[in-house]
Amino acid sequence: MARDATEILKEPPATGRAEGGGPRVPALCLLPGLLAMAVFALALGALFQYSLLEFIPGSLRTGGVTTGNFRQVVAPQYLRAIWDTIALSLATTVLTLLASYPVAYALARGRSPVLRSLLLVLTLAPFFTGAIVRTYAWILVLGNAGFINSLLLKAGLLETPYQMIFTTQGVLVGLVHFSMPVMILILAAGISHIDPTYERAAVSLGANPVRTFLRVTLPLSMPGVISGFVVVFAWTFSAFPTPELLGGGRVKMIANVVKDLALDSFNWPGSAAFAVVALAVTFVLVAVVARSVERLGRHA
Repeated sequence: MARDATEILKEPPATGRAEGGGPRVPALCLLPGLLAMAVFALALGALFQYSLLEFIPGSLRTGGVTTGNFRQVVAPQYLRAIWDTIALSLATTVLTLLASYPVAYALARGRSPVLRSLLLVLTLAPFFTGAIVRTYAWILVLGNAGFINSLLLKAGLLETPYQMIFTTQGVLVGLVHFSMPVMILILAAGISHIDPTYERAAVSLGANPVRTFLRVTLPLSMPGVISGFVVVFAWTFSAFPTPELLGGGRVKMIANVVKDLALDSFNWPGSAAFAVVALAVTFVLVAVVARSVERLGRHA
């Protein structure tokens, strides 16, 4: 005899658990992620292993275990690349933050749906083009025969083209443009979670828009600011195609030194040591920022 419909509805839904009571389906869903993490862990282990092997000039074979590769990192010819990387990463992150915050605020708080949609499309559009394509586009804009120099020459403001590519300033422009979409999305997500009633309360108490922003909106958006800061800094710290193409070999960052050691000198242990140093700096920064965000969340 068929069961009554009410009896079927009263039955508890299937939980996807095995007979032993374990969460079978969630455990199976974790397997792909665990396998991917294992592959990345093996790659990092191999990188660290290579960084401890002795480099034999003129040979692809490596020698015994040594820490000389890490002493090489602080050699004068390479220390400049480290400081340039830190300075460019900090400058890029600060400029990206200043340029992205107004756009992110308009994206999160804009009253016009058309404006918000347009800003979202413009923000996401760079993700559909590769970093190399965008970098070559900047070469066409900043080059001696590029758009900006041609415009200034025709206007009579310059007699000879102004050198903008193969300079630190040119690399900085490319890195800021490359980092802005990520920073905008992170900031917009943080601003959109701020309760507007706090801002309305400040206005009702007599605060002007500038004071409301500085005393209410900006402090409440600090978790997003810090998160965007660390993501962009870490991203810029490991940047390769932008300084390689816009720098023209004159502006060296850590990733470019890693490439030169690995492909030009075939010094794989030395390049691995530089990569390990870059990863260590990134991990330390992420840990510090995560702790800062946690403290801000407690005081919010």
